[in-house]
Amino acid sequence: MRPAHASAMTRATAAYARGDFIAAVNVLTPLALRGDASAQAFLGFMYENGFGAPQAYDAASDLYIQAAIRGNPFGQAMLGLMYDKGHGVPQDFILAYKWLNLAAAHAPKRQREYYLRLRNAVASKMSPAQIVVGQRLALLWAPGQP
Repeated sequence: MRPAHASAMTRATAAYARGDFIAAVNVLTPLALRGDASAQAFLGFMYENGFGAPQAYDAASDLYIQAAIRGNPFGQAMLGLMYDKGHGVPQDFILAYKWLNLAAAHAPKRQREYYLRLRNAVASKMSPAQIVVGQRLALLWAPGQP
């Protein structure tokens, strides 16, 4: 398949893999602006780490929020980690737990265990009552809700 015919996400992934981060950002940005949750999550990762764009936790967390509310597991997990660290959002272990729990629930099996380990690491910093609140928030969540 010629690169011109490859999907935009495939082109972005290929650009990222070869270290052409600026090209990846250029491909992802229009997709993210059109509401593509995978592109939003991937672009958030680029901004969080300063790959192809200035490092900007606020922009990264905004993109992760958009992806997370659309149900993207990677976006949910990354948003959970942003809440855990307080990068781009106020530090909040309950919200970190909620989003990591949702990521684990929505992820393909090969990623689920990793997201559960991240969630459990956050839980180790929480009281049992806080974990209950985080679980309740995850149970009550529906796509389209922050």
